[in-house]
Amino acid sequence: MENIRLILQVIVALGILNVWLLRYGKNTPYRGGKAPNLRKEFATYGLPFPVMCLVGVTKVGLAVALLVGIWFPVLVQPAAIGMAVLMLGAFGMHLKVSDPFAKAVPSLMVLAMCLGIVFL
Repeated sequence: MENIRLILQVIVALGILNVWLLRYGKNTPYRGGKAPNLRKEFATYGLPFPVMCLVGVTKVGLAVALLVGIWFPVLVQPAAIGMAVLMLGAFGMHLKVSDPFAKAVPSLMVLAMCLGIVFL
């Protein structure tokens, strides 16, 4: 079970870092509404730029905590719980703008992996 938890930690962390650091300004099929980038996606949800910055810093920080948690396990549970809460929020935003279910799948998958990290 420990190996599964570690694998999930790495998948979640690298996935979040990919979205927020490498794909921030790029179009993906999972962006809310018809947004071409992350900033416009948050605008689509009706959220101001400072909220996007807060969410981004929090997600990147939690992703780093999941990676550092490989060596300092005390960080893993709080980071996974925090990320799960943010993924619930992401799913809620997709519902708010009536996105097709397929656009919300990544948030639900990350939520499921975070729950796996917490409960395994």
